Amino acid sequence: MGNRLSKIYTRTGDAGTTGLGTGERVAKDCLRIEAIGEVDELNCTIGRVLAHDLREAMRACLQSVQHKLFDLGGELSIPGYQAVQPGDVEILEAALNEFNANLPPLKEFILPGGGRAAADCHIARAVCRRAERRVVSLAREEEVGEAVQVYLNRLSDLLFVLCRILARDEGGVEVLWRNPGRAGEEAKG
Repeated sequence: MGNRLSKIYTRTGDAGTTGLGTGERVAKDCLRIEAIGEVDELNCTIGRVLAHDLREAMRACLQSVQHKLFDLGGELSIPGYQAVQPGDVEILEAALNEFNANLPPLKEFILPGGGRAAADCHIARAVCRRAERRVVSLAREEEVGEAVQVYLNRLSDLLFVLCRILARDEGGVEVLWRNPGRAGEEAKG
């Protein structure tokens, strides 16, 4: 493979369009580009989580996710191309089950926080949900592989579980949402 990024600026997007992987030019604010941009932002926020001191299993999992998100963005940029497979979702589910196995069950929602890494992971989870919503909007209008939506949905669940682990690893506290019908509680990890 040659030098793919030998010239960083091309001026081809100066008029508000960008190229898909097919070569087709589309508006930079079309649904497909919005979805690709959200996935890119998600990958960046996961990179921020990776900047923290993490368990090796968590680091390996998130780095693998980053690679798959690059593939997912590629799939979105080439309508009809399929890079995300049901097996990719199964890999996330296995990781989710493994990471969740030793966590206490939740009785209430938790507020985002619990430490710096946990808070960054909560941001990644929220960005993941937004990316998923953009992909759902796109899928209403254009063809999108079913596994893409499922992958993002499962990834947000995985990120939530990782938030809980990170809060414990950082010695933080999961602050439970105060249900108006119950007194405020905190669960220490």
